Amino acid sequence: MICDWKLLKIGSCQHPGFMTIKGGSLACHEFPALVGLLIHETFGPIIFDTGYDSAFLEATKPFPERLYRMATPIQYDESQSIVNALEKYNFAPNDIKAIIISHFHGDHIAGLRNFPLAKIFCAKEGLKQTKIGNRFSRTKAGILSDLIPPRIECRAKFYEDYERIALPNEFAPFLWGVDLLGDNSLLAVELDGHCKGHWGLIARTKDKPIFFIGDAAWSMKAVEENIPPPNITIGLLGNVPKYKDTLNKISVLRRNSRDRLEIIPSHCVETYGRWGH
Repeated sequence: MICDWKLLKIGSCQHPGFMTIKGGSLACHEFPALVGLLIHETFGPIIFDTGYDSAFLEATKPFPERLYRMATPIQYDESQSIVNALEKYNFAPNDIKAIIISHFHGDHIAGLRNFPLAKIFCAKEGLKQTKIGNRFSRTKAGILSDLIPPRIECRAKFYEDYERIALPNEFAPFLWGVDLLGDNSLLAVELDGHCKGHWGLIARTKDKPIFFIGDAAWSMKAVEENIPPPNITIGLLGNVPKYKDTLNKISVLRRNSRDRLEIIPSHCVETYGRWGH
């Protein structure tokens, strides 16, 4: 059981609204990088993703990686670091027992090197993408290989290596997931479409389940109204039909569950306003 959880903002970036939701405005909007801090009653503290970090700024200094920073201008300084955020809850980096990664885009893993002792739960397919192609193709795909800790495989627990289990009916239309700790408290669920190796996380808390959906949607408006980004945005990084199918499933789940489940997109200002710390 997750006995407590916090939603942290670790930097943010700017995007024109129309690039993230069909029919959005031309104006630039803030998209916070949201991180989940989960306190498991026996396992200890866990984080879902890491947000931005000074390592992101360092990794995007040279060309072609600088194109990533130019395409998504960020707002970040050390006062916003994951290390500082955790200190507010009396946790040091070495206290974190595990990091659960939604996917390997730079804004989700930039802080990984701050946690050298933590287990890393991630997709094998996602990690594979950080090693193929060249620097330009990886940058185009949102991947900064310099952010990957050395010998990550020695600490990694891959979702694909777990036995699939049937999810309870309360999470339909999602049918299966993997039980990361063996106690049904943390269920990783594949959310295909945004990029290869993209997964979400259902965390069972004392109040109600929390579903961290990563970049399967960039806002609760997109979830509530089942509005995807334009095809050109989806296609830059992922697969259009698979993305739309995943978003539709999340929208159906939201309609069916309402107040019995909390859905957390990784970049939603409104969600942070409701749950942020």
